[in-house]
Amino acid sequence: MASTDQEAPDAGDARSGPTDTIDELEIGIEPAGGEEGVVLPWSLMLRRGVADRVERSPRRSWIILAAALSGVFTASFTITVLTVSLADIAANLGSTADVLTWAVTGPSLAMAVLGPIGGKLADRYGARQVYLLSLTGVTVFAGAAILAWNAPSLIAFRFLGAALGAATGPAALAMINRSFVPERRAQAMGYWSMVGSGAPVFGVVIGGPLVDAFGWRWIFILQTPVALVSLIIGFLVLPHTRRGERQPFDIAGSVALAVGVGLLLIGLNRGPVLGWTSPLVLTGFLGGPVMLALFVRIENRTPHPLLPMRYFRRRNFTFPIANQFLANFTYMGGFILTPLLLHDLLGYSTTKVGLVSIARPLTFAVCGPIAGYLVLRFGERLIGMFGSLMLALSMMVLAMIGIGSGLWMIEGALMLSGIGMGACAPAMIATLANAVDVRDLGVASAASQTMSQIGVVAGMQILLTVQLATASSSGSGSYAIAYHVGAVVAVGALIAASFVRRSARTPRSVVVA
Repeated sequence: MASTDQEAPDAGDARSGPTDTIDELEIGIEPAGGEEGVVLPWSLMLRRGVADRVERSPRRSWIILAAALSGVFTASFTITVLTVSLADIAANLGSTADVLTWAVTGPSLAMAVLGPIGGKLADRYGARQVYLLSLTGVTVFAGAAILAWNAPSLIAFRFLGAALGAATGPAALAMINRSFVPERRAQAMGYWSMVGSGAPVFGVVIGGPLVDAFGWRWIFILQTPVALVSLIIGFLVLPHTRRGERQPFDIAGSVALAVGVGLLLIGLNRGPVLGWTSPLVLTGFLGGPVMLALFVRIENRTPHPLLPMRYFRRRNFTFPIANQFLANFTYMGGFILTPLLLHDLLGYSTTKVGLVSIARPLTFAVCGPIAGYLVLRFGERLIGMFGSLMLALSMMVLAMIGIGSGLWMIEGALMLSGIGMGACAPAMIATLANAVDVRDLGVASAASQTMSQIGVVAGMQILLTVQLATASSSGSGSYAIAYHVGAVVAVGALIAASFVRRSARTPRSVVVA
């Protein structure tokens, strides 16, 4: 007997499960000799050859991780890339920046609302199948966006692409978590958090120069072939995944959850524009909680719920979700405020703001994978608390920035933010995955994605509203007030992380030499 460091698949791994029907399709042809032969389409022969090599590779789990993350990056990096070029797009399409904001916020709403449904579909029909279909939708509508002829068509293509792509993240997470044993999931989640949260920020940083040089359509000209390559890689590399039990789909719960989350996000999104007392915003804030309460009631009564409510009685499910909501609130709230601070208060040019802002995603990219490894030594709770503390400190330092502040202080604050989210996300996402049954990995991942997305929208809108509301009375101090609100929310994330228990460790796999 010999011990190895190779990751062993858990009970939900696809190696022992039934295969994908379409990939196992064989066409019988009777040759001239009279004996029946079997001929496979060349694409399936290629897929089988690659899949067999991946299965035999000692790095199998990491290959699956890389393939899945390529699709996640493709689906998510344009979520915010358009924010830096709305004025140019509006002028080109004969519209206004206010209308074109729906090309940015619409996809975020779609992903938050439809993510849980996509996660449930992944658990029921197989994560690989749903992932490939979802990424196909992203690819098709990225290509369609290149041809958009007016603002409504661009908004529609963006929304439809995000609606179909909403399952990409949950399905990818389900495959990744099935490929790694629980004790190694935090390492994988380090890279996941780097891509999932860093891609939209990276998109904003590169969006300005790209649009200035080539025009806004090049955003989608770039995305389409990248998405197509990711789709091909996924088809060849990703493993067959076991289908779930054939149970009735929870349509009532899905509708209640989608409407509830959608109303809340519309209220948050439209509040700064229409006013927090407008009928639409009030409808969102009043109707959203009512529909979510109805969702909980439905889930407690149906025999086959979209999201089993019993998981919320598990502290390693509830508190990681709470932490990610609050951490994303702080992180993305600071992300939307800081460029305005640098431009309005310190007089930085758009190009300089973009260059300075690179410090945050770069730090995130470095710290995410490192934090995944540190979780093995120090545990999820300690790393999650450390990350939340760094987020709070970053907000406090940003609040102290004023006229004459040095670049080192600004970069230091942004790096603290990157360190914080890079440490927090992998620890909490891995904890949540380890707290649920294998058959529910997709929907559990989607629940985390939805709450994180709500946190993103809430943080961006509420902190910006606080700054605007206090600008007339506090002047430049309005930014400090908003950052202090973000710091308080980060402390809440720290408290949530403190309730997390360290996940049980499984022994390393033992194989016969």
